[in-house]
Amino acid sequence: MADENKPTVDETPISPSRPYPERKNSLEKLLTNRPSPDELKQKNILPNSSAAPAIQAQQKELDKHMRADSLNEKIAHRPSPDELRQKNILPDTSAAPALQAQQKELQKHMRADSLNEKIAHRPSPEELIKEGVLQDDPRSPEEKYAEAIEDEYAKREGGA
Repeated sequence: MADENKPTVDETPISPSRPYPERKNSLEKLLTNRPSPDELKQKNILPNSSAAPAIQAQQKELDKHMRADSLNEKIAHRPSPDELRQKNILPDTSAAPALQAQQKELQKHMRADSLNEKIAHRPSPEELIKEGVLQDDPRSPEEKYAEAIEDEYAKREGGA
C-alpha cells in the first residue's frame, strides 16, 4: 500500500532522441554534407564580398539605397491609370470593385447575345450573290445539295 501513495515519475524523455553515438554520427554526416562558403555566397546566404567586414555593412546599406532609388525611378515613370485605361489594361468602369466581376460577366453575355442575333439574321449566300457582294457561292456542292434537300422537305411538310 505504500507504493500507492508514492508519486509515479515519468521516465520517458521529453523529446525522443537517439542514443549519443547515433547522434554523433548524424552530426558528422551533416557536417560532411555542409555547403561550401562559395555555394553559400551564390545562394546569397553569405555576403558575396571580399571587402573588410567593417566596410561590408556600408556596402550593404549602399546596395539597399541603390535598389530604393531604382524603384523610385521606375515608379516615377510608370503610366497613369488613365493611360492604362486607354490601352485596355485597366477596366474602364466606375462600378464598385465588388461589382466589377459581375459587370464583366454581364458584358460578356450581352456580346454573345448580340453576336447570336447578328448570326441569326445574316443573309444567305444566295442573297449576297443577288446583291453583288459575293461573286460565287462559297459553299461546296455537297452543302448546296443538302440545303436543297432540306428546302424540298420543308416545302412538302408545309404544303401537305
